[in-house]
Amino acid sequence: MNNSFRGRFSLRNPKLILALAFPLQIVFLQILRHYPRFVETYYSQGIYPILSKIPRYLFGWIPFSIGDVFYILLIVLAIRWIYKNYHRLWREPVWFFVDITATLSIIYFVFNIVWGLNYYRLPLHTTLELNSDYTTEQLIQTTERLIAKSNELHRELGYADTVKIELPYTQKEMFEKSINGYKRLEKEFPNLAYSPKSIKKSGWSLGLTYMGYSGYYNPFSGEAQVNNLIKTYKFPVVSCHEEAHQIGYARENEANFIATLATLHNEDPYIQYAGYIFALRYCINEIARRDIDAYDTILLTVNPGILESYKEMREFWASYQNPFETFSKSFWDQFLKANNQSQGIMSYSYMVALVVNYFEDKPF
Repeated sequence: MNNSFRGRFSLRNPKLILALAFPLQIVFLQILRHYPRFVETYYSQGIYPILSKIPRYLFGWIPFSIGDVFYILLIVLAIRWIYKNYHRLWREPVWFFVDITATLSIIYFVFNIVWGLNYYRLPLHTTLELNSDYTTEQLIQTTERLIAKSNELHRELGYADTVKIELPYTQKEMFEKSINGYKRLEKEFPNLAYSPKSIKKSGWSLGLTYMGYSGYYNPFSGEAQVNNLIKTYKFPVVSCHEEAHQIGYARENEANFIATLATLHNEDPYIQYAGYIFALRYCINEIARRDIDAYDTILLTVNPGILESYKEMREFWASYQNPFETFSKSFWDQFLKANNQSQGIMSYSYMVALVVNYFEDKPF
C-alpha cells in the first residue's frame, strides 16, 4: 500500500473525518430524542433564542430573501461540482461519495445547531400545561363555539353570510400586522415573544405552489418565507406559522397552533377572523374523521361565505396539482418522521388537541 493511499484513508484526512461524523450525528440525535427536557432547557430556551436573533438582525431589514439567493448559489455550486467531478464516479467511486457525505455532514451539523435540535424539545402541550387527549364530545363543543364566533365576526365585519371575505390589506401590511398578535400573546406566554422581525415573500413562490407548500423557514438565513400566491385569508396565518418556526417551534402542528393563538390575539378583526376560520377548518375536518353524521349536521351551521373561502383554497391548490407534489409531500413526510414526528404529515392533527384543550375553559 503506497503512502498516498494510506494518507487518504488516514483519520487525519479531514474529508474522511467529516464523512464518518455524518452517521455519528444521526446516532447522537436518536439518543437525544430521549432527553427532551435537556433540549428544552439548554437549547430551545437556552442558546437558541440568542443564535436565532443574529441572522434576523443581519438580514431582516433587507427587502428581498437572502435565503433564496443562498439556495440559488448552493444549487449552482452543486451543479458545477458535479460537472467537474462526475468522471470520478467511475474512477474513484469511494472518494466521490466521501466528498458528498462530508459536505452533507457539514450542512446537517449546521442545520441542527442553528435550528434542527428544536425538533427534540418538549411537546408544546407539556410546556403550556395542556392535556393532549380529548373526546369527540369536547371536539364538537369547541367546534360549535368556533362556528358561532366565526359567523359573528363575519357579520361584524359588515358582510352578508353568503359573501366570502377578502382581507383589505396588502401582503406587506399583513406582515406588519402579524407582529401585533405576538406582542399581545407574549403577555400570556413569555416564551412566545417574537423579535426581531424577518419575514418576506419567497422568490420561489411558484415552485412552492407546485410542491404544495404555503411557506417555509430558512434556518440558515433566519428568514420566514411566505408563498405570495396563496389566497388572502390564509396569508396572515401562514405568516404567523413561519414566525413560530423562527422562535424555535419546529413541529408543524405546534407552529399551526401558535399561529392560531397569534392571529386570535391580534387587535385587527380581519386577522382574528382569518385565525378563527383556520382553526375551525381543522376542527371540522377532525369531526369528519370521527363522526361523518355529526360533520354533515354541523357543516350546515357555518356561514356559506366561510365555506366559500375554504372552497377557494381547495380550488387554488387543485389548479396546481402535479405528480411532483406527491413526491415532495412524501419526502417531507419522511423528513418529519426522521426528525422526531412519528406520524409525519398526519401529526398535523395534533393541532386540534391543542385547540380543544386550550379553549375548553377560555372564552372566544
